[in-house]
Parts: sequence; C-alpha cells; structure tokens
Amino acid sequence: MKGQANGASMTLSAYQAARARAETPRSAELRLLGEITGEMMEAEERGLKGALLMPPLHRNRQMWDAFSTDCGIAGNGLPRELRAQIISLALWVDRFTSDVIAGRERIRELIEVNRMIMEGLRGPQRAAA
Repeated sequence: MKGQANGASMTLSAYQAARARAETPRSAELRLLGEITGEMMEAEERGLKGALLMPPLHRNRQMWDAFSTDCGIAGNGLPRELRAQIISLALWVDRFTSDVIAGRERIRELIEVNRMIMEGLRGPQRAAA
C-alpha cells in the first residue's frame, strides 16, 4: 500500500509540474479567481455571515493583494492605466471586505467583481477561438 501511495504522490507531483509549465499567467489567474469565487458563492449559499466568511474572504483579499503588488512592480507588461485600475480595485476589495465581515455589506458584490474580471480574462481567448 505504501508503494501505491508513493506512486500516486509522484504522479500527482508530475501532473502538477506539467500543468505549471503549460499554464499561462492569464489561465492561472482565471483558475485562481474561479476557485476563490466558487468558495465565496458556496459561503453565500450556505448563508454564512461575519467571521464565518473569513476563509474565502481572506483568500480573496490575498489574491487581490497579489494582483496589486504585481501591478506595482517595474517591468509589469500591462498598460499603466490598467495597472492603476487593478490597484484601485484591489484597494476597494480590501475596504469592502471589512464591510462584509462587519455585516454592513453583502458578499455578492465581491463575487460580481471577480466574475467581471474573469469575463475580461476569458474575452481574448474567445476571440481567438
């Protein structure tokens, strides 16, 4: 049994390494947005409120913080205006998340923002198809 578990682990590692090599930054961002948005949708469907929303909201904040940080790095290939918009949106996500946790706002707006960004990331892929 131990040999099978080790073999499965090696197969999973090989798959993950191959996927990482094949995945473009855009597809990685789209995949991450999809995962986190799905977690927030599930939390909303379950009727979670306040601190119970923290796990998906924390991941969402971390993701947007990473997007913002990446946009602030010299050599980022995105147009300056788009980078500024992403940074601004990340700041909004951070503030709005605090309002969701405090019960002043709903998680739905964060879900919708992520969905709009996902549509934008998918747009050029659809045009190429």
